[in-house]
Amino acid sequence: MKHTILSAKDLCKSFAHNGEQLHILSHIDLELYEGDFTVIMGASGSGKSTLLYTLSGMDRATAGQVLYGDRNLADMSEKKLAGLRHTDFGFIFQQMHLISNLSLFENIAVSGYLNKNHTTSEINTRANELMEKMGILHVKTHLPSQVSGGEQQRCAIARAVIHQPKLLFADEPTGALNRKNTTEVLNLLTDLNANGQSILMVTHDMRATLRATRILYLADGAIMGELSLPPYQAEEEKSREAQVNAWLGSMEW
Repeated sequence: MKHTILSAKDLCKSFAHNGEQLHILSHIDLELYEGDFTVIMGASGSGKSTLLYTLSGMDRATAGQVLYGDRNLADMSEKKLAGLRHTDFGFIFQQMHLISNLSLFENIAVSGYLNKNHTTSEINTRANELMEKMGILHVKTHLPSQVSGGEQQRCAIARAVIHQPKLLFADEPTGALNRKNTTEVLNLLTDLNANGQSILMVTHDMRATLRATRILYLADGAIMGELSLPPYQAEEEKSREAQVNAWLGSMEW
C-alpha cells in the first residue's frame, strides 16, 4: 500500500482581476504518494504551475487544505514554510536561478548549509558526490556563466536535492534546454526516482511526461483524469509514448 506524502482537500485558488474573481484551481482533491514520479499535464492556462506552487506552500490557497503529514500548510507562518522548504521540499525551475557570482559548487553547498540537520563537512562531501554523479565535478569552480545550460540545470538539480528532500517539485525543468541536455536532465530525474526520490513535475513536454509513473491531467483548474505507468524503461519508450498519447487524446489534449 502506498504511503501518502502530501494531500490536497477541496483546494481552490482565485485571483481578483479587473473587479472579477478568476478561478484558477477549483475544488481539487489529490494525494501524492511516496516514491512516485508524478507529472501534471494540461494546456497553457490550465493551472498547472499554480497547483504546484500552492501544493508546495510557495503560494497560499484561497480555500481548502494542503496537508503534509499532520501539518496544514495554511496554518504555517512564512518562517515555518521557509524552514520546510529548507528541510523537506526541493525545487527545480525552468530558469535555474543560480547565484551568478558563486561557483557551481558554492551554489549547491550554500543551499545545504541552510539545513541545520547536517554539518558543513557533510554538506561539502555530499555536494562533491552529487556533482560527480551529475557529471559536473570537473567544472565545480566555474561560475554559472562559464558553463552550458545543461550543466547549469544539473547544478540546479544537485542544489535541490543536497538536503535530501522528501518531495522534489519541478516546474518545466527542461523547458529552456536543447534535446541533448533535456535527455541528460530527464535521465538524472529518472535515476533519482528509481532510488526513492518522490517527484512532482509540471511539464508540457512529452519526453518529460514519459518518465512519469503517474500522470494527472488538469483542465480549467480541475483534475480530469489520471494514468498510472510502470517505472520508465528506455527500450519501451515507443510503446509507452503510444499509450500516453492515446490517453491524452481521450483527455482532449
